Order: sequence, then structure tokens, then C-alpha cells
Amino acid sequence: MSDEELFEPQELTPDDETIRLAKIYRRKSIVRKGRARQERLRALLRLVLAIVVLAGMYYSATSSRWYLSKNAFTYTNPGIIQIINNKIVPSEEIYTILRHNEVVQKPIYLMNTSEIKKQIMQLAPVDNVYIRRYGFPARIQIIIREKVPAIVISPDLQIAPVIFVTQDGKTIGREYLPLHKDYQTILVLSYDNKWDQAKVQEIQKIIKYVETYSGEPVEYLDLRNPKNIFVKIKTVNIRLGEPDANIFARIGRIPAVLPQVKLVGSKVKYLDLSWEKVNYLKLE
Repeated sequence: MSDEELFEPQELTPDDETIRLAKIYRRKSIVRKGRARQERLRALLRLVLAIVVLAGMYYSATSSRWYLSKNAFTYTNPGIIQIINNKIVPSEEIYTILRHNEVVQKPIYLMNTSEIKKQIMQLAPVDNVYIRRYGFPARIQIIIREKVPAIVISPDLQIAPVIFVTQDGKTIGREYLPLHKDYQTILVLSYDNKWDQAKVQEIQKIIKYVETYSGEPVEYLDLRNPKNIFVKIKTVNIRLGEPDANIFARIGRIPAVLPQVKLVGSKVKYLDLSWEKVNYLKLE
């Protein structure tokens, strides 16, 4: 047989063609059945997954872990009611306020905390309150923002401060004293109980000027005689006199006389700057 006859296409008989087509149809049928089984399996898996998701959602929505325990406000439990950022108001005082409220049996995300916030806001040192609610387990976080203390008031150096005044001029009683050590306040000796923001700012301005010109921190400010102010620094007690329009000009004379005061030492009772253009040392 020649090469041409060897590679010449062979003609199929009718029986061979029928067998070939039957095999093709059989393979297609197998593929269709396989795909159908896969689709049924996917549908079954989707159904199972949907049931699981719906069951999980139902369990989550109805779970007791969304609810505060009935005695959550009765007993102190920081794991359920957490109070943070309060340095002036004791946590126990806030827990006492909570004890006057009833736990509403609603999921924590539906709980209305506006009344609790309103009650806590009645406390004098509190500036604002933020209440966060968490689930699983249900708990509340109460974040306190307090007013910033500016000065503490005492009638005498031998007496502990009786009130303090905040940056916005609000006077707060001794029930919240002593203050946390983190607060940098000014001790003011005074018999006055009436304070406002303008007065606080004026005192802070005087303190700033004295510290700037003396290079020393102010220990206290004596306002017991409002027309004869004294301010104490480490080296000496300084008499500033009446808080008139020229008080800051008088404070500006401190650098010129402070070296002389240091030379005299402990014999100086106070440095008198109350006179215009005249400085003198009052000796013991």
C-alpha cells in the first residue's frame, strides 16, 4: 500500500456513524445529569445556609445577652456598668444615681439612656456625659467629661481649701475636694464666694505675668483684702496693691528688684510694688 493510500481519509459506514453519534449523546447526557446533581446540591446548601443564618439571627435577636440583668443598677459591677474619665466625681456617687432607676427589659440597643444622662448632668463638676451601649453581654459604659478646675479657695494657709472654681467660673463645694493630683490649680486666699469666668481669667493673667517676670512659680495669691493683693513666689512675698490698670506695669518691675531681694535673703517680709515707680523692701 502506498503512502497516499495509507493517509487517505477512510469513509465511515452508516453503522459507524450511528455508534459515534450515540457516544456523543451519551456523554452529553452524563454531563447534563452531573450538572443537574450539582445544581440540586447547591440549592440544598443554600437552603441549609439560609436556615442557619435565620436561626442565628433569631437567636441573636432574642438572646438574653442583649438584656441587662434586673439588678444591674442595684449592685456595683464595673463589668456591667463601667464609669470612666471621672477624676472629681466619685464613681459611687454615679452608681447611687443609677440605683434610683429601673432596668427596662428591652434589648440594650433599644434602651433609652437620656434620663440617666440628665440625672448625672445635675452633678456640679460634670460638663457632659456620653453613654455607650454594648451587647453580648449587655453592658453600659458611662464616659464623664468634667469641668476643669482653675483655682482652689481657702481663707487661710493653715486651712485646707473649702471650694474650687472651674475655668468657666463655676464654684464647686468642698464635697469634691481634695482634687486629683493631675489638676494644676492656683491657691487663692480669699473670703469671697462669688466668682465668675472674667475674675478667674484676671487671676490667671496676674499669675502668668508674675511667673514670667520672676522666673519662679507662684505658690499662692492673697486676695483677702481685694484692694491690697499679695502674691507669693519662692523667693519673696510680693505686694501688688490694688488691681488697677497699672498692676501689670508694676509686675514688670520684678526683674529689676528681685536680685536685691535674693541678696538680703530671709530678712525681707515682702517686696512692695504697690507704689507707682517706687520699689522698696519691707524687712522683718
